[in-house]
Amino acid sequence: MAARWSSENVVVEFRDSQATAMSVDCLGTHAVLSGRHFLYMVNLEAPSDPPRKIGRQSKWDVGTVQWNPHRSEAHVFAASSNQRVDLYSWRDGCGEAHTSLLGHTRVISDLDWSCFDSELLATSSVDTYIYIWDTRDTRKPTVALSAVAGASQVKWNRKNQHLLASSHDGDVRVWDKRKPNTAVEYVAAHLSKIHGLDWHSDNEYIFATSSQDNSVRFWDYRQPRKYLNILSCQVPVWKARYTPFSNGLVTIMVPQLRRENSLLLWSTLDLNSPVHAFVGHDDVVLEFQWRPQKEGSKDFQLVTWSRDQTMRIWRVDPQLQKLCVSDMVEDLMEGMSLTVESEKFMSSQEPESQQSVGPDTDNLQDPDGGHQDLAAGSGLAQTLQQEFSLVNLQIRNVNVEMDAMNRSCVVSAHFGSHQVHLVVKFPAQYPNNAAPTFQFTPPTTIPSAMKTKIQK
Repeated sequence: MAARWSSENVVVEFRDSQATAMSVDCLGTHAVLSGRHFLYMVNLEAPSDPPRKIGRQSKWDVGTVQWNPHRSEAHVFAASSNQRVDLYSWRDGCGEAHTSLLGHTRVISDLDWSCFDSELLATSSVDTYIYIWDTRDTRKPTVALSAVAGASQVKWNRKNQHLLASSHDGDVRVWDKRKPNTAVEYVAAHLSKIHGLDWHSDNEYIFATSSQDNSVRFWDYRQPRKYLNILSCQVPVWKARYTPFSNGLVTIMVPQLRRENSLLLWSTLDLNSPVHAFVGHDDVVLEFQWRPQKEGSKDFQLVTWSRDQTMRIWRVDPQLQKLCVSDMVEDLMEGMSLTVESEKFMSSQEPESQQSVGPDTDNLQDPDGGHQDLAAGSGLAQTLQQEFSLVNLQIRNVNVEMDAMNRSCVVSAHFGSHQVHLVVKFPAQYPNNAAPTFQFTPPTTIPSAMKTKIQK
């Protein structure tokens, strides 16, 4: 079970809402709860205040609701019910539906706004079509993607503006909206239905799928035949999404007992057990979303909505975030370390000692004709070859390949769903007058922030 668990910081009950969907706006000021007769607008700065209402007339529940993620369009959100999507505006405490998107012939299963273009909205349906709409002209979709099976999920890529993915039973298709006739890649991800699909926030090639088959799988769509890693669970997984901070994943399981309605936080670097559990809901968790960080704050807030008709807001402080970070950086630095003592020794050598080292120090001989150990008496190296001999190669998950002839070293590692491939090159003037250079090469998948930390 989880190493830690916590209760919510805020809990608010909306007993009469009967809401089936929830979304948090990109400013972090409002959450919308979607009921059959009303949309409830909750002020997240004062969640206990009575919510404002937007009336709706439909015999269908709202399937999915999502705010536009762009600050310029932060007042707009989309809500799907049956075969239509309604676009709403919320300004100055008042809201109304201003446009409807009509085109699907079966139930709409999912919708997703592009994080690059504030006007583009993707919708998926049981009718086997994925439509891309331009909200400036809503008479018909601008792009239609056709699959053989109905789609349960659609998600825009977070790093590549042209790519999106859709799930169909147990399969995933990756699409390029510029080439709508056929998917650019096909991934047979699971043998059972996929309930959740989420792109990695830092790597355009990686996504996670959660399924009825009791697992979450991590994929690089360039290698569609084999998943990168798997999180095996005891029950089906409804949702699995990456966190806004590095190396985290939050899952919702299908509860087998009424009391098992926790959200679990995992480190993608070590999927053996969850690092935290968010415990408190009395019924199935229907939705969870992250509230944007406030300026100057290191805390994140997780907002959840459950069938128990309560909204809960959980504080995720830096200490909790650190549980998702393994010792990968330290392991890598240890793997490429040439030992602190050796560096200190070289930088503190006297000029005479430096001058006595000729251009071919590896072949210096002592008076008896044998090779002279320049580090004798100190146990410290003076040449690159000798430094390499001091490197500790017995490091978990890290492989180091050293090439003294070409004055280079390759450090590779595999942690969870992440891979690292780092090339270190040593100039001829190293270590006295030049520093080594570091370059990450494919198939490295770690986020930019971690690359920067390693290079420091």
